[in-house]
Amino acid sequence: MQPRISMITLGVDDLAASIEFYEQGLDLPRRPMPDDAPVAFFELNGTWLGLFGRNDLAEDAGMDAHGSGFRGVALAHNLDSPADVDSLIRQAEQAGGTVIKTARPTEWGGYSGYFSDPDGHLWEVACNPHFWVGPR
Repeated sequence: MQPRISMITLGVDDLAASIEFYEQGLDLPRRPMPDDAPVAFFELNGTWLGLFGRNDLAEDAGMDAHGSGFRGVALAHNLDSPADVDSLIRQAEQAGGTVIKTARPTEWGGYSGYFSDPDGHLWEVACNPHFWVGPR
């Protein structure tokens, strides 16, 4: 059996601006694609992040592209320390993201905060000293 690889695909309003946010603002490694490709892929540890035009993604899924408010989904990025959490949230804000919740100690003994990307996709950035979800 082949290993299972997950991909997260975000529908975005401005593909070029979102590529710049993730590639240059957050320093994610982008997979080379033809310049006219209507999609971008970023390799993460054990998964991929895809960016696809919001209308095109909605059409592909057979859904209405226009919704607002909390989408019931938050992506998460886990780091080794509270200082790393603060640093990534600052980096996202400097790249054009919006801080939604300033990072702080949690009731479960960790440390986390939230930002949204330019399209409003919600990201939690956390340090969990009790459970590490990524490769070492």
